[in-house]
Amino acid sequence: MSNAIPLTVLTGFLGSGKTTLLKKLLDHPDMSGTAVIINEFGDVGLDDKLVEKVEEDTILLPSGCVCCTVRGDLTRTLQSLFQRHLAGDIPALKRVVLETTGLADPTPIVHTLMTDEDTYRIYQLDGIVTTVDGQLGIDQIEHQFEPAKQIAIADRIVVTKADVADAAALHRLEHKIRDLNRTAGIVRVVKGDVTPGRLIGLGAHEPALAGTDPSRWLAADLKPRRDTIVLSEEAHDEHTCGPECGHEHHHHAHDHTCGPDCDHDHSHGHLHGIRSFALSFEKPLDGNVLGVALQTLAAAYGDKLLRVKGIVTIEGQPVPFVVHGVQHIFYPPDALKDWPRDAAGGPDKVSRFVFIARDLDEAVVRRHLKPFLGDAMSTAA
Repeated sequence: MSNAIPLTVLTGFLGSGKTTLLKKLLDHPDMSGTAVIINEFGDVGLDDKLVEKVEEDTILLPSGCVCCTVRGDLTRTLQSLFQRHLAGDIPALKRVVLETTGLADPTPIVHTLMTDEDTYRIYQLDGIVTTVDGQLGIDQIEHQFEPAKQIAIADRIVVTKADVADAAALHRLEHKIRDLNRTAGIVRVVKGDVTPGRLIGLGAHEPALAGTDPSRWLAADLKPRRDTIVLSEEAHDEHTCGPECGHEHHHHAHDHTCGPDCDHDHSHGHLHGIRSFALSFEKPLDGNVLGVALQTLAAAYGDKLLRVKGIVTIEGQPVPFVVHGVQHIFYPPDALKDWPRDAAGGPDKVSRFVFIARDLDEAVVRRHLKPFLGDAMSTAA
């Protein structure tokens, strides 16, 4: 396990409910010891909770949280927080939540946390949480690129206003979300009311260090995903269903995968060229060759690779490795403690990758990888 401070990026389009969600999270006792980095205090409406001013851009909240604005460079803000934590000037930091503006692209934040030597290993990116308006989400996705990308690179997606949105519209929205991102868990919320554990502690960007379940992290199969949970003020179900779940959750509205007779429109129109696809490799891979293949793929198409996630079997290695990239940059491969399990409960040694890309077809990626990994590549994901 890493000793780094986990950092969650909270993003979402204008009016999608980030403010309501953040205020609810900060009220929860499990969020004490949290530093919340926001753009402007007024945007979050925390003035009535101010109890002590620490510095010009920092306040302490009754919940035991610290709030600060980004004044200039994000790295300097994170370093300043850490130094004040070490000096005891603020409550001991357990985690950080960084809220972006509604039009922000979270990718530069991810790149900073992956590459900046002053913050790497002090902070560990735990996950990207994206809020989506349950009423207006489809229209926003179809007409704006920003919310589509925010969804595409998310690790957890929060569908807000689930109490006022039409049930059929919510299903259409979640299918649209699945077209953009096949791996992120989806949670429905009412008035921002959600248990912090659904959004915090995901271990999504360095799953080996965080001890994350590799199968749930990758979620590359084409089976129905049963992880869309309805949370309301009346009923808080603390169970997140996986593909193997056999529970009867009648009050849930689970996502489902349509069959050949489904009349939903799953075309990639209005998705701004963003698509998600998976590749699998039946034979063990040469680690050096794989590294070259991914480096050249990033060099050629990095601006189009929004996210790459993989669990791979390497020749001569007793355990699988995690591969994870965001556009041009890949995390160093890290070994998992054990193999994912197959349907029979045995070790699943098939290498699998999930690609989320913009204006980049699966066929192009296959053609690029074939000279390097062609003998091991499956004909279908």
